[in-house]
Amino acid sequence: MVPKEIGNRLRRLRGEKTIREVSEATGIEPSTIGMYELGLRTPRDSNKEILADYFGLTVQELFYDRAITDSDTD
Repeated sequence: MVPKEIGNRLRRLRGEKTIREVSEATGIEPSTIGMYELGLRTPRDSNKEILADYFGLTVQELFYDRAITDSDTD
């Protein structure tokens, strides 16, 4: 999946929570999460695991599967 699609998916999953809330829960810097959501960076493997756990998904589901379709993330 390309960074923009990952960003859309992460924004959709974050829902009403702020980037700061996700940051505090995951230990990932807010600016880093923001860059992921804007498609400017791709998460490193360790952050993929943290984010997948936070959202209750596997790394495969969150970053590689089409289980959450693009229309669900726009």
